[in-house]
Amino acid sequence: MERLQKVMAHAGVASRRRCEELITAGRVKVNGRIVKELGMKVDPETDQIEVDGRPLRREQKRTFLFYKPLRVITSMYDPQGRKTIADFFRDIKERVYPVGRLDYDTEGLLLVTNDGTLANHLLHPRYEVEKVYIATVQGKPSHSKLEFLRHGVELEDGLTAPAKVRLLESDEKSSRLELVIHEGRNRQVRRMCAAIGHPVEKLIRTRIGFLGINGLKRGEYRELKPSEIQRLKKMLQI
Repeated sequence: MERLQKVMAHAGVASRRRCEELITAGRVKVNGRIVKELGMKVDPETDQIEVDGRPLRREQKRTFLFYKPLRVITSMYDPQGRKTIADFFRDIKERVYPVGRLDYDTEGLLLVTNDGTLANHLLHPRYEVEKVYIATVQGKPSHSKLEFLRHGVELEDGLTAPAKVRLLESDEKSSRLELVIHEGRNRQVRRMCAAIGHPVEKLIRTRIGFLGINGLKRGEYRELKPSEIQRLKKMLQI
């Protein structure tokens, strides 16, 4: 179930704010009844939605893998005028949006979709979808500090879940770590590494679940194959 104005926006009616205006003006019907309340939730698969008497066109569900470059906002709009995900998807007619976030100063893999059910399941902590990061950190973490990451680090918003950690290479100035986590806290990997005294200098997300970044260059995307969608839905129990 999703908010009515969100479903309308994803179907290409107008921006979400304009859709809210259409609802409050009494120009939208759900299952034959005029709706003026903005809080109403609908099932886009089963509910009959009309705008000015015209049935809502159901969008084709599409999901993409996208390699987000540095200094791109994980949003479809930025009031400060910075580059956003939308700048890379202008040729896609469906109103897609990113699943989760990657920091402005982090690059790597994002899923971009208009499938709300898939997005919600990917983000839900119940399914513990693994995310793999390669972090270049200052200095050389000791074995005991890596064990902290593996068993959980105390942050200001609580203890992190255990992470899988591998030291890939190091010298006296910096090290490369592979970290596998399934939580989605804000700037989590950066805060975890800072907590053990080895701040992140560079961070790339290389995998989400079984989906890897292989073959994609910065700023490129590819649509998921039907077999990949089927595998994702099986993994997420959809």
